[in-house]
Formats: sequence, C-alpha cells, structure tokens
Amino acid sequence: MLQLTEIYDKLKTIAEICEGYVTITDQQGMRIHTFDSSGRELEEMKGQVYELARLAGETGMIQIGKSQIARDAQVWAIPWREYVIAGSNFSKMERDIKLEQSLSNALPFIARVVGGEAVIFNKDGMRIKSVDASGTTNTNYVGTVSSSAKRAMDEQMPTFGQSISTQGALAVRVPITKNFGLGFNNELTVKKEKKLFEEVKKYQTARYTLNDIVGESEKILKVKNICQNASKASAILLYGETGTGKELFAQALHNTSDRRTKPFVAINCGAIPASIIESYLFGYSGGAFTGAKKEGNIGAFEQANHGTIFLDEISEMPMDLQTKLLRVLQEKEVMRVGDFHPIKLDVRIISSSNRDLMKAVNEGRFREDLYYRINVIEIRIPPLRERKDDIPLLCRHFINEFNRILGKFVLKIDQDALDILMAYDWRGNVRELKSCIERAMNMVDVNTGSIKAIHLPSYLLEQRGDVPGAMRRQAETLKEQVQRVEMEAIEKALRMTGQSKKEAAELLGISTITLWRKLKEYQMEGSETEKGGALQK
Repeated sequence: MLQLTEIYDKLKTIAEICEGYVTITDQQGMRIHTFDSSGRELEEMKGQVYELARLAGETGMIQIGKSQIARDAQVWAIPWREYVIAGSNFSKMERDIKLEQSLSNALPFIARVVGGEAVIFNKDGMRIKSVDASGTTNTNYVGTVSSSAKRAMDEQMPTFGQSISTQGALAVRVPITKNFGLGFNNELTVKKEKKLFEEVKKYQTARYTLNDIVGESEKILKVKNICQNASKASAILLYGETGTGKELFAQALHNTSDRRTKPFVAINCGAIPASIIESYLFGYSGGAFTGAKKEGNIGAFEQANHGTIFLDEISEMPMDLQTKLLRVLQEKEVMRVGDFHPIKLDVRIISSSNRDLMKAVNEGRFREDLYYRINVIEIRIPPLRERKDDIPLLCRHFINEFNRILGKFVLKIDQDALDILMAYDWRGNVRELKSCIERAMNMVDVNTGSIKAIHLPSYLLEQRGDVPGAMRRQAETLKEQVQRVEMEAIEKALRMTGQSKKEAAELLGISTITLWRKLKEYQMEGSETEKGGALQK
C-alpha cells in the first residue's frame, strides 16, 4: 500500500505548478489532503467528496473537465493505485480574469493615450470589448473577429500592421494570456494629422491687402507705410499682441510684393504638435516613419516655393527644429524627413510672435543666429489701446460686415456705447472688439437702427465705477413710465368720483395727503386752486 507520507510533500509542489487546488482522495472520491496554489493545506475540506475524483476511482480512467467555479478553469483527476490525485488551475484562471477585468476598466484610458480604438479580444480573435478615443464603448464592433488578432493568439506573438479602416494608421494586437489579448490603433491621431494638413493647404492664398487693414491713426498709418517699403525684404518679423491681426499684415505684405501671384502658406507653430511639425514644414519621403504615405509628401516650405511662408508664433518652435530651420534659410534648400536629397527653394519668410524674442534668446529658449536671420525687418503692430482713434472706424467696418451676415440694417453705434468702447483697455485687441460688435449685432432687434450700450457685453458695462449714461437714461425712462401710469390712474379716479379728491384717494388706496402731493409733483391741473374745497368733501 502506498504510504501517504510519500506523496504528501509532493502535492504542495504540484499545486504550485498547476496554479490551483490539488487534492488526494480515496477511490470513492473522499478528500484526504487538499492544498491551494500557495502550498497551504485546507483542513476544512477533509472528508468532502470530490465527484470527478470519485468517477476516476470508479472507472480507473483519467478524467478531465471544466470547473464549475471559474470561467475557463480546467479540472482533472488521475487514478493512482488505491488513491486518486485531482487538481485544477483555478488560481491561474482567477488571476487571468482579474487581469482581463483590470484591462477592460483601463481600456478608455488606453484608447485616449494611443489616439484610436482599443479592444480586448478572446482566443479566437473575437472582440469582447471595444472603446474609441473618446472613451465611448463601440457595441457595434463587439462580436466581430479580426484575422490579425486570431493570428496573434494562435502564435502567441504580437502582430503589427496597417489599419484596414484608416490609411496610414497602425494597428497592434498583443496576446496577454492564452485566452485574451489587447489591441489598439492610432486612427484618430492619424485623422487629426490629415485634417491639420488639409488646413495647411487652405492657406495657400492670401486674401487681404493693406487696404483691408482698417485704421487712420498715426501709428497704424506708420505701420502700413513700413509694410509698403518692406514688401521685397527676404525676412520680416512681426511683433504684436494676440488679436492685433498679425496674419492680416502677413497676407498684406505678401500681396504688396512681387510674389503676390505665388503661394502663401501659413503655419501656426504653436498649434501643430511638436512630434509632427518637422514633417509638416519640410515634408517626408515614403516610409520615413510609421503611417507615412508610400509616395511621401511635400512640406509647407515646398508648397510655398517662389512665394511666402508665414510662421505664426515662431517663439513656440522647439529648439531642435530651430536649428533645422536656420539651415533651410541659410542654404535655401530643404531636405525631407527620411531623405538625403536637398531641394532648392526660393521662399520669403514672414514670422510673427507675441513674445519678446530677444528675451527668449537671452534665456536660451531661442537661437540667437536664427533671431537675426528672420529679423531683417522688424514691424511692431500697435495694440488697440494705443490707437483708440481707430475704434469708431473699426466699429463701422464690423457693423457693415455683420449687417451682411445677419441680414440686419444697423446704421451706427450710439455715442454712449462708443464712449464705453473707447474707455476699455482691449487686452484682446481688434479680435476682441470684433467679438463685442458681433455680440451686440446679435442682440439688436432687426428693426433697430443703432447699437446701444445695453447691447454690449456685460463686462464692458461693468468696467466703469459709475452707471453708464445709457443705463441712467434707461432708468429715467422707467421713472417717466411710472409717472405716466400714476397720472393716468389719478385722472381716471378723479373722473369717476366727480373730482372728489377724498373719494379718488380711497379708490386709489392712498391717503388724501399723498394724492395732493402727487398732484403737486406732476403739476396736474387744479392741484392748487381746488385744494381748500376738495379737502372738505
């Protein structure tokens, strides 16, 4: 007879290897010793009958089945002499289930980080859960089978490839266990990059000229004159606060030059992600990076060849890119990302910044040699608070513009409303003024012929310590309306009571003294001549 001591210690090792429970029973399936995956004996299970072990003892055959406790867990029972050894991989399956649940909970965050769809699929490559980049569950995709996911599970190796739904997007499928895997792609990121590139293409023409820049103040006329003289300069740097119209001046400079029939390409260096701005500026060759077009793509500098490129907010350009830009400007040639063949260029560069670039140079955030290269001519665009004489002209210009857009017939802006605009500091400059006029135009009734103070944004009305004149007049108008109603009520009461002040006062619900005071205040006829007699009635 087999001595149990011979196998007792070995059962602990078997339990650890199987990552589940292991038990030894008699041939009737009654448990003698049971261990969990940590090697701990479960005394409370002694004497219990394990059905699978009983079946193995009766038949003398190995039994294999599915656990009734944990999904996908396997159980087995092996007859051995007068005993049966049985076990499961319950702990392993329990851990895998927890891992799968943890990944399922994290799926929305994974989708946001990678910028596309994130999925969990089973061993057959079928989607169990799918989440898009916004964190929304895609129930339409659940149940569909991906061949690349199936291959990853069969081979237990990650698969990489192009997304079938979005050209240029990369799809990755990674097996996590034998029963499930994680997949994701960067479709949304690629779509955003394509949209950005299409936006770049839209700005290959310049619409505005110096005549479109509204203003007759001394400062704005001086800037226009500088622009006229600087039209042929190879590099121009525009300084101006946000909302001063730097791109407007850049387009006007282009249309004043001999390059006006050539492309004008605008790039906002602060709006394009640092990871892709180099390929946007200089282009890339086929296969230069994951998701790149096979035929490659031209960059903004090549698009602007023989014309003008406008680098808005150049102060936001990364330092490593500043070095490459300097080379392009010095050598007058560009090299696409992933290529080794330079392309000759003839491009005039206009840059802009709302920050002090020399301060950035001194702080080591902007290359000094690049600063002098782009600053052949420096033009400073004055903020609106320094040219307030132009506010009436700008208001008329925007009123005409929004009349066309909104179908209204506003002819002017009232003086009191204009006084409020003239007193304001305009941190948002012309852009903020335009927004205020648009708001006012939306508030004006279609039949109203002018913008009044009450149509302006509330923060403008509150910016002065006293109540604006228009609001005072509005309060006076209200007082006049109250007086007119009171006078009409008094006259009606007097008519109904045969001019009896006492009865009229009772009818009005006021004292006779109050009635006489109202008659005197409103200078109503008979208030003094009838005073003595009326009080006797």
